[in-house]
Amino acid sequence: MILNRKFLKFEIDLDFVLIAVTTSLKDYRICYLINKFLSFNFIKTPDLSVEITPGATPVLFSLYKYNPENSESDFYFMANKGTEGYLIPEMRKADYFILIKNYFDENDLESLLTTLNKIPEIVAAVKIDPKKIKSRENLLF
Repeated sequence: MILNRKFLKFEIDLDFVLIAVTTSLKDYRICYLINKFLSFNFIKTPDLSVEITPGATPVLFSLYKYNPENSESDFYFMANKGTEGYLIPEMRKADYFILIKNYFDENDLESLLTTLNKIPEIVAAVKIDPKKIKSRENLLF
């Protein structure tokens, strides 16, 4: 007897832009500077809780959110280093990430990156392709 087998392929929708930020400043201080230079309004939200290891205690990461008026975009500023590990372990040199949902304009993105890199306290701000990150599931919330 031959059984028909069907396989379900599940592909994660990575519909966001990811920017890695390297700086030595604390999260509240760098958010203040980003707010000042970009006229953003990042507001502290409850920490992001991520279960890095299945069954283990969730790791907490500092999280800020900004939702501009007249825009469908959501900006999230999150720490890479949490209470017990890294959000994206393969990118230990990145101190923070800016995750932008519903953001498609490449010109605005280039302008954002240019302005971030002009902030003296930021060592580097670069766009990262989320599809190339092994632990990209940690960014889905």
